[in-house]
Amino acid sequence: MDVSSLTAIDVHTHAEISKDGHASLSPELLGASAAYFKAHGHRQPTIEEMAAHYRERRMAAVVFTVDAEHATGHPRIPNEEIAESCAAHADVLVPFASIDPHKGRAGVREARRLVTEYGVRGFKFHPSLQGFSPDDRMAYPLYEAIEELGVPALFHTGQTGIGAGVPGGGGIRLKHSDPMLVDDVAVDFPELRIILAHPSFPWQDEALAVATHKPHVYIDLSGWSPKYFPPQLVRYANTLLKDKVLFGSDYPVITPDRWLADFAGLDIKPEVRPRILKDNAARLLGLLKD
Repeated sequence: MDVSSLTAIDVHTHAEISKDGHASLSPELLGASAAYFKAHGHRQPTIEEMAAHYRERRMAAVVFTVDAEHATGHPRIPNEEIAESCAAHADVLVPFASIDPHKGRAGVREARRLVTEYGVRGFKFHPSLQGFSPDDRMAYPLYEAIEELGVPALFHTGQTGIGAGVPGGGGIRLKHSDPMLVDDVAVDFPELRIILAHPSFPWQDEALAVATHKPHVYIDLSGWSPKYFPPQLVRYANTLLKDKVLFGSDYPVITPDRWLADFAGLDIKPEVRPRILKDNAARLLGLLKD
């Protein structure tokens, strides 16, 4: 990947459909997410289409699914398929994997194999959807392996559109996505690179506290239009966290075009913009050496 030719690196995009047409979530949960983001009728692009979308814009994108088989009973899109499809478009796509922590030792073995044999560069967790608390010791062997492998772990934080409006929220418990629960992970795995995904409503201040206190905790800005960012998030992105905030869209429910258009109107210092849009992610992902 020629990082110097890129205008931005989007660290948060979703593979929503497999090559054989299998969706990443049940129709009920996908429909709730689409309604939450007012994205009814949006297409579920293939990874090949995602590559073309980002290549046209001279951007790179991190791609992942969510493995929540234990909590939802819905089979995931195979991590191997995502990794292989991204490898075919390595000029613009970076593969992350997702492993349900309930899979125990089998999940640990899979994580090691995905990094060493498939070139996976990070892991996505969605505690609310996966039905676990980030500080649950059940997940610790998986964190230990990810820390040893030297790749980041990205945690969904804050409210989620998945299950929104469905009776009982589709069984999804928001409490699992409090970023303070990830603080324990940052303490117990001090070399693990952690990304707190999204403006963490209603726990924005907690996310900022963790990211300023723990040297290897970052924040991505996906899932919200920048025009709705809380003022304290903008203030910290401009100052104390200028090297630890990352551009993410949440594509396909939010497009990079929409996100960047709204970001252009945000009061971000000119010298900070390239850090957020590309430089911070390039270093974190090992694409650009210090």
